[in-house]
Amino acid sequence: MQKQTDYLEAIKTKYPEQVIIAIAKDPTGRPNPITLGWAMTVSFEPPMWAIAVSEIHYTPSCIRHSKCFTIALPSADQKDAAMFFGSRSGRDIDKFAACPRHCATEPAKKIDSVLLCEAVANFECTLEKEYPAGDHIIFIGKVVSSTINTDPNRRLYTLGPGHKLGAVSAR
Repeated sequence: MQKQTDYLEAIKTKYPEQVIIAIAKDPTGRPNPITLGWAMTVSFEPPMWAIAVSEIHYTPSCIRHSKCFTIALPSADQKDAAMFFGSRSGRDIDKFAACPRHCATEPAKKIDSVLLCEAVANFECTLEKEYPAGDHIIFIGKVVSSTINTDPNRRLYTLGPGHKLGAVSAR
């Protein structure tokens, strides 16, 4: 049986929700990471992902400038880095320099971006399209290269309201 409720009450039932870190270089060439919850695969052939980013953030201008972005699936060990990347603006600081723990990078293979070394996986995307969606922009990226971590780690998820982050067990 379903009961009518308001949106803010019903949306609390969506957890656990995936966490991703999107990375795009700004006009100075500095990689800018942002933590996002709204991302999904949208095509297998060709492989594509969509991410939703608030227009008020610095990241949309970085993606538009660089025409590409990395999607990293963070490991549970990257919880603090994910919180940091999602609570600071790249307009104001170099997030990678300010938060060095569990956020080592290496150059991307096929785009002008970086990969997160400790992430479970990284997807290098070229910007294909963008669409306005209320207070967010949906960026569609075509995956041109994928990597996985050779040291398997559990993925990081948002477990509940208030940015409660942790790993989700498959058992």
